[in-house]
Amino acid sequence: MRIRFYTLGCKVNQHETGALARLFCEHGYLLAGPDEPADVYVVNSCTVTAGGDKKSRQWLRRARRENPGAVTVLAGCYPQAFPEEAAAAAEADVVMGNADRAGLLRAVQRALDTGERVVEIRPHTRGEAFEELPIDRPLGHTRAFIKVEDGCNRQCAYCVIPRARGLVRSRSRQNVLEELRALAQNGCREVVFSGINLPSYGLDTGDDLAGLVEAAAAVEGIRRIRLSSLEPDLLPPEAIARLAAVPKLCPQFHLSLQSGCTATLRRMRRVYTAEEYAAVARALRSAFGGHASLTTDVIVGFPGESEEEFCESLRFVQATRFLKVHVFPFSARPGTPAAEFAGQIPEPEKARRVRRMQAAADEVRAELIRGMAGERAEILLEAPLSATLFTGYTRRYVPVAVSAPGCRKGQIVQAVLGEWDGERCRARFEKVL
Repeated sequence: MRIRFYTLGCKVNQHETGALARLFCEHGYLLAGPDEPADVYVVNSCTVTAGGDKKSRQWLRRARRENPGAVTVLAGCYPQAFPEEAAAAAEADVVMGNADRAGLLRAVQRALDTGERVVEIRPHTRGEAFEELPIDRPLGHTRAFIKVEDGCNRQCAYCVIPRARGLVRSRSRQNVLEELRALAQNGCREVVFSGINLPSYGLDTGDDLAGLVEAAAAVEGIRRIRLSSLEPDLLPPEAIARLAAVPKLCPQFHLSLQSGCTATLRRMRRVYTAEEYAAVARALRSAFGGHASLTTDVIVGFPGESEEEFCESLRFVQATRFLKVHVFPFSARPGTPAAEFAGQIPEPEKARRVRRMQAAADEVRAELIRGMAGERAEILLEAPLSATLFTGYTRRYVPVAVSAPGCRKGQIVQAVLGEWDGERCRARFEKVL
């Protein structure tokens, strides 16, 4: 029995897909390649935008055309957030949400055995436990994304994720460390802790993210630790100081911004000001000796955003000097307050602002990386482009291409950074670390 997965959305979804693939394989399923027909097609959906829902259904229709007799599955955030709409999706034979991912195996088997359509969308409940879906080896055997937290207690005006993911739930430290040991034994050298609201880790259990990072750093074989998206108001000075004292922690932080204009942040129902964000950015850079790289997300064209407010956000982004910025036009997600706000911005104007913001951010990115020329850097070898040429990332998350004869994927090497071509920084290999 062959199964194929299609994943939309965040790193948490990617981790969950990997864990589900492992679960199915343990029960006799084989993973189908990209061009191979399958008996079961599973889309792990993202519902941040209505476009994500559309992509999920399009992929399922394509799967049904590819193999009309296969079982098609719509799972994840879309069904959880919009159960009635998802349940009505004719493209799916099985519809399940986020609250019982391990039950997906049972539901698929039922559909295969009986030919029945299965719809099981269990609502999130207050006090529910973190659902364990561990993996013991990363896809690609280089970097592994480890889900340590789920859910969000916030109510940002544009976001449907709390409906899809429920309240904050943290994974036990012991279980995280057991997974890290298994990953290390299978050759993984870098792990990325991920969550829906990662700095909320431990709010429900009495633990905290800094303590988890400190414990993870003691796992033999794990050489590098990264953190996924962080909320600036949940990084107090004492937490930053503890993180900076962990040598294995890579000094690259995806610090969620959304807007550099405080008035816009207020309408978004974010809980910090632009000035408070800037203070956290300064604290991170200071704690890491000025060598921390910051990346972020920015939304432009939020309802009511004037040209002056957009320009204020643009100036803030330029001044903060992010290594990388993902710029998104505001997408009116049905079911969120912002979708009904007055002052909706026309699509052509949002597109203009995206282009302007992204161009400014990319200019800063190029300047920062070109300024690193001549520096020695530690690089994790990831995708091989040839027998000797690899792509990879430095600890500060600079993408590189390096010729490393005799080396293999997954090794960590030292190299000297060189020319930036707009996509990758060329690096000169020195030695294996």
